Amino acid sequence: MVPDDEGGGLMRTDLLTDAVDGLDEALAVVDGFDAVLVAGLLRPQPAQAHGLAALAEAVAGSPLAARVAEAAEKTAAGAAGEDHFVALAAARTALLGSVHDALVLRIEEAVGRSRDEQSAATAGDAEYAVNLLTAARSWLCDVARAGWQGIDHELVGGSAPVVSTMLPDAALRRLATLLDGFAAELAASCPGATLERVPVRRWADLWSRTMLLTVPGAAASAAGGTEATGRLLPLGVDVQEHATAVLAQVHAVFEPADGGTPRLVRASVSAPKPDTVVGAGLWQLLRPHMSLLAAVSEGRAMELDAMPLTGEGDLIWDDARARTGEPAEVFATARVALPTAAAFPTAPLDRHPARIAVPVLLEGYAVEEGEDGVVFQFAGQRLAVDTDRVAAAGPLTPDVVASSAACVGLLRWDAGEFLVQPLAVERTVRKKSVAVHAGAWAGGTTDKAGVRAEKAATDAVTVLRERAGRLLRK
Repeated sequence: MVPDDEGGGLMRTDLLTDAVDGLDEALAVVDGFDAVLVAGLLRPQPAQAHGLAALAEAVAGSPLAARVAEAAEKTAAGAAGEDHFVALAAARTALLGSVHDALVLRIEEAVGRSRDEQSAATAGDAEYAVNLLTAARSWLCDVARAGWQGIDHELVGGSAPVVSTMLPDAALRRLATLLDGFAAELAASCPGATLERVPVRRWADLWSRTMLLTVPGAAASAAGGTEATGRLLPLGVDVQEHATAVLAQVHAVFEPADGGTPRLVRASVSAPKPDTVVGAGLWQLLRPHMSLLAAVSEGRAMELDAMPLTGEGDLIWDDARARTGEPAEVFATARVALPTAAAFPTAPLDRHPARIAVPVLLEGYAVEEGEDGVVFQFAGQRLAVDTDRVAAAGPLTPDVVASSAACVGLLRWDAGEFLVQPLAVERTVRKKSVAVHAGAWAGGTTDKAGVRAEKAATDAVTVLRERAGRLLRK
């Protein structure tokens, strides 16, 4: 909640716990189709035919109706072609898109914030290597026919030549990266017949998205891009870490220099990493690529000059177009600028519940700690806190969150409920209000724990570079 006298209005937390009409039914259809992919589509059984029919029925009132009905019928008969699999992937994506839209509308109603009504369209026509898209689609269809239980190293390895040929082409790199990551996950789980647990939803998500990206033009960037000139007020940093890569995404409010409507924007930076670099050491890999990280840790705004901005609100960061501005305290930004900031539209292929991450300010809550973790309580309403998403690359810990009185975070939806991922909290220390930020060490730190972690990361990187140098000399 945000008190009215501090720049905002009460957040309707009760709306976040009320049921959303049609949500459970849509997700049940998606689950039914995902189960079909487990056993594969080569020789569908009666139970699989039911899941396919339910998917076709769910989109019967949409422009996809005829194509999906034909695809479901052909697939159930074991006679589906590539176009039929594309139609099924499109239907599943559309259903999850409707779930995304319903949840976002509920969040907007709860926080009293608007977004651009114009949908994010794809860019104009471009030239594509159709043969490579066809090869990728063919491999994905073979995987779908085999099913997750039928994958083996020979089948999964079929993606390697396609990926290696795609990667040098910038227009195909997005698809190539996704295809490569998907294949790597499948390869690590081969043979599928011995799997004790299948990540059903995740692999179906990856399969559907990759399948649609093989359609020419689907990977084009969002249209409506512009240049941003004005003041950028950071709200916090979301760090996403993988064994071989790390990404930091800064959420912020952008105030245009021409006095236009403030907008919610994001700026991201990523880097490859060795699996031995973790915690605060991650910042060493990211800092050289984005001056914004230093501004976040110092609590300062950034002045932007014609910074490229996509139609979905992502800044294409260029240090040459930014300079450090005046001090800008995160909670002041959240109380004054955040309530009036409008969100950008979401591109069609990005409409998925897992993509929801809405910046919010929460105050006036009580904290409950139990077996389910930390929970914020608001006048009888409960909002789960996802402390697992808080990266170890900063001083924000579950204990700090549990002792907080205010929180700036990302409102997400997962496992059937809304929850908040903290980016920064305010707590009382020796009768003084102190802010603790997840990105406090992004630009460097004098904190003892942070210094130790940075030193350990430096040592690890030095050793790896020496080893790599010796191998290259050989």
